[in-house]
Amino acid sequence: MLKLFGSNKPDHPMAELKDARRILEEVPANDAFKALDELTHWLESVRTVEGFKPEYQVQLAQLIDEAAQAHVRKLQRDYISNPRLSKFQEQRLWGAIHGFWGEVASMYLACMDLFVTGAKGADALKPLLPLLSIRALRALAAQIKWRYIRYGPFDNSIWASVAKAYALAETRKFTQTRLAAYPGIPGESSAEQEFLRAVMMAASSPDSLLPVEIEIAERFIAYFSTSFKLVPEQQPDIAYWIDLAVGHPPLRLARPPQHAPSLRFFAAGKASQELDELIKSTTASGQVPSTINLGGNYEPAMVLGVLKHLGLYWSAKPPERRHPRHRVKSRLNVSPGLQGILAVLDQSSSLDFNQDHVENWIVEDVSAGGFGATIPRVKGEWLKVGCLVGLQPEGGDNWVIGIIRRLNRDTALQGSVGIQSLARIAIPMQLQTQNGADAESAILLNPATDALELQFLLNPGVFVPGQSFRFERNGQTVLLMQASVIERGDDYELLRARQMIQDASE
Repeated sequence: MLKLFGSNKPDHPMAELKDARRILEEVPANDAFKALDELTHWLESVRTVEGFKPEYQVQLAQLIDEAAQAHVRKLQRDYISNPRLSKFQEQRLWGAIHGFWGEVASMYLACMDLFVTGAKGADALKPLLPLLSIRALRALAAQIKWRYIRYGPFDNSIWASVAKAYALAETRKFTQTRLAAYPGIPGESSAEQEFLRAVMMAASSPDSLLPVEIEIAERFIAYFSTSFKLVPEQQPDIAYWIDLAVGHPPLRLARPPQHAPSLRFFAAGKASQELDELIKSTTASGQVPSTINLGGNYEPAMVLGVLKHLGLYWSAKPPERRHPRHRVKSRLNVSPGLQGILAVLDQSSSLDFNQDHVENWIVEDVSAGGFGATIPRVKGEWLKVGCLVGLQPEGGDNWVIGIIRRLNRDTALQGSVGIQSLARIAIPMQLQTQNGADAESAILLNPATDALELQFLLNPGVFVPGQSFRFERNGQTVLLMQASVIERGDDYELLRARQMIQDASE
């Protein structure tokens, strides 16, 4: 609302620059959550109040945005470094981070719209458009990333905004104008580079990565972004495309789309070879070069796993399914976690297992490698990529063991998953260590007496390198030698060991 008696300034606490600076100085520096909440609300008020001159509105937006950067980085680190947050803490942190980036994007997009629609005084924004587009696209990419961290739900309106911001940069011919995105942050960027960071994240199959792996992937995408390739016409080495006129997420080039001037084709370009070289050097040295800022210290094996994942999807020929899928419709009983699987495999066990924890999913397709399923309702907070699950097809009496490899949420309680099958035969066992310690509950996977190796599941922390196990089967003692961990999850370790039948005379 405008003040009375002829004032042309809006009735807003930040109507004067000195007042705006004072307000920002009073934002609590030692409470990142409270600070970000306040700054997000200030951004919203500056965007929605009437009466600001466009140039001054942009100046305020930049000041508030820059004041918030240290706080949002702090909350993002807190979220990524604490995978076991309670549901309340996780929702609180995620909401603050995602909400801030959403407001930043809306603010800069609104300022760009003032110029496009010819609002009074908006001509002054013309020299600022390259920076506005860089920040708008970076904020939109951050929103998309934080949706991936929660595996959805997704809203195509975000991609419509990405397309709109980049299309303006193309129309005004400043897609490659390079500027520092924020004061104090090294390096320069451009609208094209920020656009490529967003679409390359979408093309990198983030729905099959853990949240911390998505964070690492984003860092590598930023590092390689100057080498990515974006062209208006399809080329043989390009596997992905997006339509700026439709507002849908990028798609893999399974078949050529119908020609349109709004189509853009993109690929890793030179980054693919650079990534291969980085994988080789990281494998050899066990560490990432110090020139790459990953934003934290991560296990070399995890970082290398992300690099190899990106290598698959950045290839000119992204990975195809190894096994053909067959469409089906059937129900599936699902028991989550190692303890839940042990309970359903051994009904006589003393485990305190609540049958209510068994969920009912719907199988959509099956292959030799696993299942695709929809989840009508998730009962608990356990579901994420890397989770161990026991699966019992409707009408069956055996439990298949699998790991969630892909996850998409349509809503907070509904979604779809891709499951890799580990074993179609699973037997609960008590494994004895060679030092005679207490027996440990385990699950043998696809056990066969003539197999050279066996795989088995244990509680985390039980196995010590160099340790061997033994168990009794059909009156024989079976030794598991030279054991090694294949994969770890929150509540399990998957191991491989050489199987040896011990002679009764020994």
